Amino acid sequence: MQQAVNSGENTRLIVLISVVATIGGFLFGFDSGVINGTQDGLHQTFKSGEWMQGFEIASMLLGCAFGAFSAGRLADRLGRRNVLIVSALLFLLSAIGAGAAPSSAMFIIARVLGGFAVGAASVISPAYIAEVAPARYRGRLATVQQIAIISGLTAAFVSNYLLAATAGASTEPLWAGHAAWRWMFWMQAVPSLLFLVLLLAIPESPRYLMVKRRKDEALQVLGRLFGAAEAQAKLAEIDASLSTDHHRPRLSDLRDKASGRIRPIVWVGIGLATFQQLVGINVVFYYGAVLWQAVGFSENDALLINILSGALSIGACIVTVLLIDRIGRKPLLWVGSAGMAVALALLVFSFASGSLVDGRLQLPGGMGTLALVAANVYVVFFNVSWGPVMWVMLGEMFPNQIRGSALAVAGAAQWTANFAVTVTFPILLAAIGLAATYSLYLVAAVISVFFVLRFVHETKGKELEQMEG
Repeated sequence: MQQAVNSGENTRLIVLISVVATIGGFLFGFDSGVINGTQDGLHQTFKSGEWMQGFEIASMLLGCAFGAFSAGRLADRLGRRNVLIVSALLFLLSAIGAGAAPSSAMFIIARVLGGFAVGAASVISPAYIAEVAPARYRGRLATVQQIAIISGLTAAFVSNYLLAATAGASTEPLWAGHAAWRWMFWMQAVPSLLFLVLLLAIPESPRYLMVKRRKDEALQVLGRLFGAAEAQAKLAEIDASLSTDHHRPRLSDLRDKASGRIRPIVWVGIGLATFQQLVGINVVFYYGAVLWQAVGFSENDALLINILSGALSIGACIVTVLLIDRIGRKPLLWVGSAGMAVALALLVFSFASGSLVDGRLQLPGGMGTLALVAANVYVVFFNVSWGPVMWVMLGEMFPNQIRGSALAVAGAAQWTANFAVTVTFPILLAAIGLAATYSLYLVAAVISVFFVLRFVHETKGKELEQMEG
């Protein structure tokens, strides 16, 4: 049954806080997508070999895994908002440093710093939104995080395209004599600075304040969010959901006290985080330009295809916003898995029909069109399901006492899987080809259908204090 609207609820403030938090998602997307158009510049400037270039691209993901793992624990100690402030600073430093890097080593250091910020924002932004939003539209607000991520990706693709077009190519000099690929990174400094400034205007999560036993501050924030009449009741609910000893959250909380084993809900979170990457989505985002050039499109056309994929992704996420609090999280996940499996099967079929000509894959007849359509159908199914829903569920599915620690573990698993898929793609591409490589992602998509049906439990409409682990 849908809950009644609280007359004292400050919906405008809740939405504003959520929008500010999702700027972290925008930067997450921008930082992930900007690398797509800079690979020719990196290769020409740093003279990196195949393996080293793959590491330059994937190095950010090492920082992401560490950032995601550290962020949950840091958020339990310093607060959700303070961790996001640190992330904003690191986004800014990374944008400046990556663009100015004189060597491959300095570039990797800058990207790892940015990766830490991405990893932290990826787990803390949806968790922060979940902790301030009412249950009846929590899913919609948290899904905006994925729209922000895809908007960031698309903004990076558009920025890359315009800068490369203005200069003539990504490797050609643009303003102040610096190559266009360097300006692609520097463009991220603008939203990074905006994120930092706006974070100073939003309050801390009331659930974090309660974990720290700062009841007066928690009550004040709850009053601003839900009105004075509702604030006391919510404060009591949060208080009752916490452990009786109110100890500081720790990783050992992830074990069941009776059995000594890792709680089942933690394994489900790890499974959700890992399958989101094993289906291969970031191969399209990180290597899109390389992929489409490999099947015969020009660099200019490949960059335009990236923009098309980004626009379709935003549209798919908007559909999720409309559906997630109506039909729930679980149906979206298994339908998305099934749709991705079909699209990946078509991609494998089209790639398998091609032949190598001068080291490039040539697809016969309409197979190039089939590959393009199937890839975008795949992207749409991902972004109507696993893209936003996984982050929504990680932000809300864990009990209050273990949320930070469980997010740390699940977030680290997500980015570790992301790193593994990203760094192995160029190696697999050279060793076994596109068709066989995408067959691996197809297998993961099929398995994910059964994982969702068997292990994932619905969280639609539940208050965070009702989550069981």
